[in-house]
Amino acid sequence: MEKTYLQSIIQINEEGYLTDFTQWTKEIGIEIAKEQGIEMTDKHWEVIDYIHDKYKKEEPLSIRGIKKSGVINIKEFYQLFPGGPLKKATLIAGIPKPKSCI
Repeated sequence: MEKTYLQSIIQINEEGYLTDFTQWTKEIGIEIAKEQGIEMTDKHWEVIDYIHDKYKKEEPLSIRGIKKSGVINIKEFYQLFPGGPLKKATLIAGIPKPKSCI
């Protein structure tokens, strides 16, 4: 499947996740966040940077891992990315949905 953001055509799967991380840009992340009803702040980007770091190291992501990261506490994570924080954060980050997400 394809989706167009800012004149860029990106490849996505049936759930809307990018299938090629190299197509991700911060601008595309902002557009995806808008679709999710999220206005990105510096704290959002801190979380996205953490997620990118874990992804590049091929380390699995989980809510528990986010909690232990020291980047954000769980309550704030749910406030920043309401209604499925790990799903929404990874969607915005342009990485595949974590196995820990249903």
